[in-house]
Amino acid sequence: MSAAGPIRRIAAAGAGRMGRGIAQVFAYAGYRVDLVDLKPRAPQAARALGAAALAEVGANLAFLRELGVLDEAQRAAILARIRFVAADEAPQALASADCVFEGVTETVEAKREALAEIGRRVRPDALVASTTSTILADTLAAFVPDPARFLNTHFLNPAFLMPLVEIMPASAASEAAYARMAALLESAGKVCVRCGQRPGYIVPRIQAAAMNEAARIVEEGAATPADVDRAVRAGFGPRYASMGLAEFIDFGGLDILYYASSYLMRALGAERFRPPAIIEAKMKAGERGLRDGVGLYDHRGRDVAAYTREVLARQVDLFRHMGLLPAPGPERGAAQARSEVP
Repeated sequence: MSAAGPIRRIAAAGAGRMGRGIAQVFAYAGYRVDLVDLKPRAPQAARALGAAALAEVGANLAFLRELGVLDEAQRAAILARIRFVAADEAPQALASADCVFEGVTETVEAKREALAEIGRRVRPDALVASTTSTILADTLAAFVPDPARFLNTHFLNPAFLMPLVEIMPASAASEAAYARMAALLESAGKVCVRCGQRPGYIVPRIQAAAMNEAARIVEEGAATPADVDRAVRAGFGPRYASMGLAEFIDFGGLDILYYASSYLMRALGAERFRPPAIIEAKMKAGERGLRDGVGLYDHRGRDVAAYTREVLARQVDLFRHMGLLPAPGPERGAAQARSEVP
């Protein structure tokens, strides 16, 4: 990869839902974006696709305007930064891009073809990324000349709204490429996390486990779908929005997770609840979390009282925002008793 300059122009290769979302993300952040259709089409079909793509982005922006996030002038300016590019003009658009996000159909064959075309056209200093949600970066890097600049960037849907992007660099990717991509995404308001070469990233793996368990609870008749969702909205969701999962394990104690998981494994006869080896090892080592100073995190030197206060303050703020923080009630029992005295 050649010496890289500043990133000014973005290409979203693939004009479907993900490409449109990414185009909106970067146009919103002030970048010029080419929404590139790589599939040859008749002129009328290409115009129709372009009109549909820009209409979808325009509708999303209009929704944000209705919510007071932006005004009409900003909406129009953001939309004007996106240019739909049909396949016959794709080579020039790709050649002018500082960063290309591939967002075609989620098959190895479709991505091989798209990345090969992108690789033929982009400049040596341009970053190349796939938005795949399933395929490892090392698999796709093989389709790109100079894999030192290749990364997976997994946007959560809707891409224009969800802050998180999970970055999986190819094994051959340079640290400079990772840093450049993370800086670009952060400049667009995204929160970046780094993932290794394992299937599923972070959120999809946790999400699959949680959603499957929700379905099993309904299947067993243990709760209705409505009660499962009410429990998630008022308990599970806010808890892990204010604290991360690993953070909560340490906060409550690895031993609590170990014993609760072991009980569920036995009571439900389900190996999926078996505590992972890292939890068993830390239990044996006496590294049970915050109170021992070491758990999944290293807490040595941390002001535990201040940290606990910070965690609870986060939760109070979140519950207040969600309308789940009750106001203090009037005195009940004593007042009622007094009124009943003859």
